[in-house]
Amino acid sequence: MASGKIAVIGGDGIGPEVIEQAIRVVDAALKRDGASVAWNRLPWSSGYYKKTGKIVPDDGWDILKQHDAIFLGAVGAPDVPDSVTVHGLLLPMRRNFDQYVNLRPAYLFDGVQSPLRDKAPGSIDMLVYRENTEGEYAPVGGRLYPATAHETAVQTAVFTRRGCERIMRAAFHGARQRRKKVTSITKSNAQVYSMGLWDEAFRDVSKEFPDIESRSLLVDAAAMDFVRKPEVFDVVVASNLFGDILTDLSAIVTGSVGLAASANINPERLFPSMFEPVHGSAPDIAGKGIANPLAAILSAKMMLDHLGHVKSGNAIQRAVANVLKDGKARTPDLGGTATTAQMTDAVLAALA
Repeated sequence: MASGKIAVIGGDGIGPEVIEQAIRVVDAALKRDGASVAWNRLPWSSGYYKKTGKIVPDDGWDILKQHDAIFLGAVGAPDVPDSVTVHGLLLPMRRNFDQYVNLRPAYLFDGVQSPLRDKAPGSIDMLVYRENTEGEYAPVGGRLYPATAHETAVQTAVFTRRGCERIMRAAFHGARQRRKKVTSITKSNAQVYSMGLWDEAFRDVSKEFPDIESRSLLVDAAAMDFVRKPEVFDVVVASNLFGDILTDLSAIVTGSVGLAASANINPERLFPSMFEPVHGSAPDIAGKGIANPLAAILSAKMMLDHLGHVKSGNAIQRAVANVLKDGKARTPDLGGTATTAQMTDAVLAALA
C-alpha cells in the first residue's frame, strides 16, 4: 500500500550517495510492514544551476507543494556561491514552507566512541529544537559603499514574539515525551533587545507547562556544558544561529557528524516538511564511496515517523543501533574501512 509522495533532492557532493542508500533502507523497512512510498527524484543541484542558471526552476516551489515530504541530501559546491545554493534552495525552503521547527537529535550509540572521556552509551541523549525561519538568518540587511574604504555591512537579526513562542511551545511539548526538561539558549546579557524578547517569551511559555523543568543558559556556558557535561541536557531550544552551531557540537560529541540527522518541520502540515542529514555536501570525500549513510538513514527514520510509519521508523532505528553495537561495519569517520554501500548492507541485514 503506497502512503506518501516524497520529493528527493540528492543535491551536491555526497548528498546523492547517502540519499540513495537511505532510500534502500526505507523501502526495505516499509516492505516488511506492507507499505511503500512514492519517490520523485528532482535534479536540483549545483550541476543543475550550471546548466540552467537556476538552482530551483520557476515552478519548483509549486512542484514541492505537491509532496508529503522532501528528502534532501545536501546543497553546496566549492565553485558555486552559497548565495545560489544555500540562499537559493535551503533557506527559502524553510521559510516558504514555514518549517519553523528544526529538530536535531544527538544520541551516543552503544559501540560508538565519544571523543569525550568515560561517556557511557546512552548517557548523551538530547534533542535540540532550533528556530528555523527567522532570528539571525533572516535575509534582512545590505552593504553600502561597496569596494571602497567605507564599505559597510549590516545584517539584522529578526526576532518576533510569535516566532519565539511557537518554537518554545514545540520544545515543551516534545519534552513531555522525554525526560521533561527544557533548556533555553540565550545571550541576553549582550544582545539585550533580541535575546531579551527571547527570554521574556521563554518565561511566559514555561508558565504554560508547570510539569516541565525549565532553565535558561547563556550560549557560551552551553557550549562548555555540551562538552563538559552533555548528559545534563534533555530538550534544548535555541535561535537559528545558536542552534546551528551547538548542534554541530552535539553531533561530534556523540561520535561523528556522519550520525547527525535532522528534520525541518511544519507542524501544522500546511506544507511539506523536509528531512536532511546535517553533514553537508562534504566535497573532499564526494565520489569516493566512503561517506557514512547513517545520518541520512536516521533522517529518513524521522521522515517515516512524521508520515505515520512509526513502526517502520522504529525498525530502522533498532537496525542502526544494532549495526553500531556490533561494530563490524564502520565507515572511515567511525574508524573503519567500510564503504557507503557496505554500511547500508549491514543495516539492511540487521533490518531483515
